[in-house]
Amino acid sequence: MAMVDLNSDLGEGFGIWPLGDDEAMLGLVTSANVACGFHAGDPRHLLETCRWAVGSDVRIGAQVGYRDLAGFGRRFIDVDPADLTADVIYQIGALDGMARAAGGRVTYVKPHGALYNTIVRHEEQAAAVVAAVTAYDATLPVLGLPGSRWLALAGQAGLTTHTEAFADRGYTPEGELVSRREEGAVLTDPEAVADRVLRMVRDGQIEAVDGSVVEVAPDSICLHGDTPGAVEMARAVRARLTEADVTIAPFAPGR
Repeated sequence: MAMVDLNSDLGEGFGIWPLGDDEAMLGLVTSANVACGFHAGDPRHLLETCRWAVGSDVRIGAQVGYRDLAGFGRRFIDVDPADLTADVIYQIGALDGMARAAGGRVTYVKPHGALYNTIVRHEEQAAAVVAAVTAYDATLPVLGLPGSRWLALAGQAGLTTHTEAFADRGYTPEGELVSRREEGAVLTDPEAVADRVLRMVRDGQIEAVDGSVVEVAPDSICLHGDTPGAVEMARAVRARLTEADVTIAPFAPGR
């Protein structure tokens, strides 16, 4: 029987500015990539999101990123690897404190935005993030793109690695994500996205923007919480998977 996790980027509101419907998404996903305050999120939003996650029995993951509030963490930063390691340790620790105060804990780590895409190929930054997770808690699983240097180095360091695919993002023929600056980067049709996810999980395939087929074997499917119609899309995906007898369950153990 097929099994997959559903994850979403949450806790990204800041001050009086909400972003997405975190509470509704937490009723649909099994893992929450919670912002850690560097690319988005403030302490109150993060604590509230952790409380909702614990109440919904959703795993809490630290979504670490560049120190880039103005750019939402979507701009590359040529940061010194030692600084990046320290930044990531700081972020995991901050969110873990919030999670524990809410009755849970951080159970995995997933990079965000430009950092996520950069460490697909950038050896030094990938190694810096691996060093941070290893230093904080080497038992924490990590989540990332198949074939990335991030997951390769994490595996070499003894970390447990998990692969993901993106429900609402366009893919290049090489299996990487289409830049958000380009056409076809973000998908918003709930039914089309649901069909796409079922094909990923059942057949191990996803269609790239040029029509070619990319082979995938995801442990988790990402549904962005800030995508237009995110809740409706998540409902459609969950319904389609359930109809196809796919078990939806978290990849990370514990709370």
